Amino acid sequence: MNTRRLKAPSLAALVLALLPLSGTAAEPWAERVVTDHVDQATLAGPLDRATLLALRAKGEHLFAGRFTVLDGVGRPLATQAIIPTKRKRPPETSFARTSGMDANSCASCHNQPVTGGAGDFVANVFVSEGFESFDFDSTDPQFSNERGSNHLFGAGLVELLAREITADLKTIRKAALAEARATGTPVTRELGSKGIDYGAITAHPDGVLDMSRIEGVDADLTVRPFSQKGVMTSLRQFTVNALNHHHGMQPDERFGMRWTGERDHDGDGHDDEIGAGDVSAIVAWQATLPPPVRNVPDDESWQAAAARGEATFAAIGCATCHKPSLLLASLKFSDPGPADMAGTLRTSDVEDPAIYDLGLLAWASRLPRNDKGEVLVPLFGDLKRHRIADRQVAVLGNELLAQRFVERNVFMTAELWGVGSTDPYGHRNDLASLDAVIRAHGGEGREARDRYVALTDDERGTIIAFLKTLVIDAEEEVK
Repeated sequence: MNTRRLKAPSLAALVLALLPLSGTAAEPWAERVVTDHVDQATLAGPLDRATLLALRAKGEHLFAGRFTVLDGVGRPLATQAIIPTKRKRPPETSFARTSGMDANSCASCHNQPVTGGAGDFVANVFVSEGFESFDFDSTDPQFSNERGSNHLFGAGLVELLAREITADLKTIRKAALAEARATGTPVTRELGSKGIDYGAITAHPDGVLDMSRIEGVDADLTVRPFSQKGVMTSLRQFTVNALNHHHGMQPDERFGMRWTGERDHDGDGHDDEIGAGDVSAIVAWQATLPPPVRNVPDDESWQAAAARGEATFAAIGCATCHKPSLLLASLKFSDPGPADMAGTLRTSDVEDPAIYDLGLLAWASRLPRNDKGEVLVPLFGDLKRHRIADRQVAVLGNELLAQRFVERNVFMTAELWGVGSTDPYGHRNDLASLDAVIRAHGGEGREARDRYVALTDDERGTIIAFLKTLVIDAEEEVK
């Protein structure tokens, strides 16, 4: 029989040795992904570069690994609901597109063009309102919304922007309430941050708030930048939800003893499947993914077309929502974050949140900055929800269910960085070209869409040429 020598431990394996772990490691050939748990208690305050890289390496291992029954994959008695609830009866099969597990690995859906990227149509997922009583198996549009998977590159920057905008909006609200109490008269204040208009709020002397003019954000003024509807507050919440929903891997911070009174909430015979430190590792990996880049084509005609297309993109109004960049004051990512709430680890649950300083990574030095040192995050988005369908152009309003009280035809502006690497398009991944998804814009995007349709073929082509330069660098390494 032919044999070959097993390779020496990789650099990533050696880096992992830096991390404080709990539990007993399994044999290297064991069919499992979770061999040790990261000790959350050791993740406090600013992490030095070596520890951050070690943590993200552990997170990449968990994100890309294919969970098995030895890890506790599958959830025979747990539902996909946000609030931990039980099914009336176990599903007939362990693999089900709606009931979980529907994928062994996070990378099963986030893989285009590399791990952490987007998903093709074949990897679409199904979501429901999902608060408490989701206990059925159906991909029928009356019960489940079908969604494509967004890419996660630059996700840490996106969450940091959302945190700063949230803080600005709540500061405006607090000042309006204080002024109304002091003057005895109603006070109306415009809600805006980073050049984004979120409407207005009126505070009354008795503390009552008129929130009827708030636009594109929840009434609590917390920007929730993740998911296509903008209903996930943080990478941590997104991760905890997805582990249970898609893999049947229950994080202790939501499904453990503290909240459910049991260590095996899903009844699969495996206790304590994912610890808080494991979630932190997955969050650290996602938060430190480099942002997409602007590719400069070698073809000079493409360069010229892209330059004209970018100018036309702005001129017809696309940049009103797809803002080329937003200013970010700090690159320090705290985990848990200031907006994490019940169901995820919170700042009140730890002595000190861990701080992942994105400025320690090589890619951060390449981000553009203004004369104040603020980072210009080139996301081509506005972190705001918009109505994106109307009666005449209804393609992007094709869902039958609301989600988290967000109406069916309202979605978060898609960030366009990386769009050249992540076709197909649309919320269902059912639009095969950039031209098709632009033409599908209705509602608040209708005027810009109509201007696009009215352009000549050549002018429309230059916009496509520009968008095709916004790509994910599949060869970039985080160092």
